[in-house]
Amino acid sequence: MNILDIGIDIVEIGRIKEAINKNNRFLEKIFTENEIEYFKSNNFRVESIAGNFSAKEAISKSLGTGIRNFNFKDIEILRNEIGKPIVKTYNNLEKICIDYNVLEIKVSISHCKEYAVANAITIIKEWYYEQ
Repeated sequence: MNILDIGIDIVEIGRIKEAINKNNRFLEKIFTENEIEYFKSNNFRVESIAGNFSAKEAISKSLGTGIRNFNFKDIEILRNEIGKPIVKTYNNLEKICIDYNVLEIKVSISHCKEYAVANAITIIKEWYYEQ
């Protein structure tokens, strides 16, 4: 096992709240149905939504791509039974992960009153070098 890269992102919770209020399709454009169900189970707490958004950005950075050749909904961040974030990939991102020999993407999410922050580490089976 090796680390492909790490990523970090921070977002103002107020910006996410504004985006949700301005665009009633914001959640559907960025998050999977399972993520929206998770938010619903937490009364749509904006800090949780901002945390997931920040995690998606951090994951894209840990792959070294940013949000390119895949979309936000190709990343799904759910929680296990004790609340630990678990990352799943779909569609184009799943293909990218196969090409990069990704074994797992780990993510940590935190927030305070004004900000949500996340970091991600992409673990690969063997070194991958883009030619």
